[in-house]
Parts: sequence; C-alpha cells; structure tokens
Amino acid sequence: MNNNEKYEYWEDIAEYDLATARAMLQSGRYLYVVFMCQQAIEKLVKGLYVLYTGEEPPRTHNIWLVLSALAEYESFQQKANDATFVEKKATYKPFFAELVAYYISERYPSYREKLSMSVKEEKARQVMGKTEEVFRWLQSLRK
Repeated sequence: MNNNEKYEYWEDIAEYDLATARAMLQSGRYLYVVFMCQQAIEKLVKGLYVLYTGEEPPRTHNIWLVLSALAEYESFQQKANDATFVEKKATYKPFFAELVAYYISERYPSYREKLSMSVKEEKARQVMGKTEEVFRWLQSLRK
C-alpha cells in the first residue's frame, strides 16, 4: 500500500468510530460516545502522520504528541507553518487532553466509574460536536 492508501485505511476506521459514537449517543451510552470520539480523532491524526511521513505513527494515544511530531516533518512544514494550523492546533490542545482522559478512563475500571458519573447526555453531545468540528479540520489537512 502507498501512503495515500494507508491514509484512506486510517480515515475509514476513524469514520467508522465516529459513526459508532453517533450510535452510542442515540442509545444513551454516553461514556462510549466520548471514548469513540477519542478513537476517531486519534486514528485520523495517525492517518495524517502516515500520509506525510511514510512511517508508522508513534505508539501513543496522546493526540497532541502525534500531531506535534507530524508538524516537525519537512513534508508537513507548509501546513505546519500556516497561521491557521498553528492557531487551530493551539485552540484544540485542551480538547485533545480531554480526549486522552476518555481513553484512559475506558481502559482502567477505577477511572471508568468516576468518569461515567460525570459524562451525561449534555457532555456527550458537547464532545460529539467538538469532535465533528476537529474531524473536519483534520480532513482538510490531507495532501
């Protein structure tokens, strides 16, 4: 597979995760909404990483770290130096940190219990909306 095909694979599974988040929202499984939102954004960022670098993405769930590593590559420099990219990346940094917490909470039962009490419908809808916004922005970064 070439880098474009690899990106498309990552994008396909990211879109599947986003659709799953929507389904979980409809069924009232709010903790799974935020977890799948994290998964969707992580996979799309990793797809961009593969597209621009030709390398396997870092084995981390920290979206900010993967995006920052991508921005260091010469092949991504034109986009990384764009004022809109810099601004949006900084704007979304707190959201990326929030998403990492949702990943961790799903993996560790003690966190899951605490988080499930705080993720209600309103929060799930908010995260879903922000995820869709970030997802569109990330898709716009494709070559």
